[in-house]
Amino acid sequence: MRGSNHSSMAIHLRSDVNLIQQHLRVTAALIVREMSTRFGSKPGGYLWAIFDPVAHVALMTLIFQAIARMPALGLSFPLFFASGYLPFAFYQRMSSFMAGTVKANKALFSYPIVTPFDAIVSRFILQLMTDTLVTILILMMIIELGGVTQPMNLGGMIEAAGAAALLGLGIGTINIVMFARFSLYEQIFGIINRPLFMISGVFFLPESLPHPFRDFLLYNPLVHVIMWFRASIYPEYRADLLDKGYVIEFALVCFVAGLLLLTTSMREIREDRL
Repeated sequence: MRGSNHSSMAIHLRSDVNLIQQHLRVTAALIVREMSTRFGSKPGGYLWAIFDPVAHVALMTLIFQAIARMPALGLSFPLFFASGYLPFAFYQRMSSFMAGTVKANKALFSYPIVTPFDAIVSRFILQLMTDTLVTILILMMIIELGGVTQPMNLGGMIEAAGAAALLGLGIGTINIVMFARFSLYEQIFGIINRPLFMISGVFFLPESLPHPFRDFLLYNPLVHVIMWFRASIYPEYRADLLDKGYVIEFALVCFVAGLLLLTTSMREIREDRL
């Protein structure tokens, strides 16, 4: 009896290992496919992924240098705006990229070996790698060209960027199903999402706003993400209003809600009815 139990456990364990290996192979293949589809075989696609955020930071720097003498923190305009734009981009690009997961891979779901979860994981990894590379390059350019010498908390920056990516994953996973089911919702979400760039603290410090506007903005988790990232770049920035737990809880709730929606819609996705 004992020998048969050990044998049964070994078979189940081997089956689980084979299943994990299968999902890893599928995910790796989907990452390669997404890279070729998104960036193409020419280097221009990769260069655009870097040029676009660089152009955003440069444009914001030119505009606000003409308006103000000094940034709200530090002495470098490019560093201040990069410290707001880059964590916001982690959320924005991730949520947008994730929302199109089913549409972009619908033809592959006719194969039982490929699941929507594999597509989600592959897109998350690819977008996270892309945004991380872009962030490193932009910050290195600002530090080298601008002569920035202040110490930075690399661990805090990684945590803030990871929280922003997790938030984007959660919102994007919800929108996979919601966009497909309700076309009106997609339009409403676009209207709501558009002004987030202006009200999330990219251009300003939340502490500088008066009541009750400041309290209202603090319900936006992106405000906390940007404070988190900035506090890691500027040692003098205390970020007393920062609530890291709120960001993580909000992101996890969104992700769990998205997974539930996706799970209940799995049959419709497989049968191409969604």
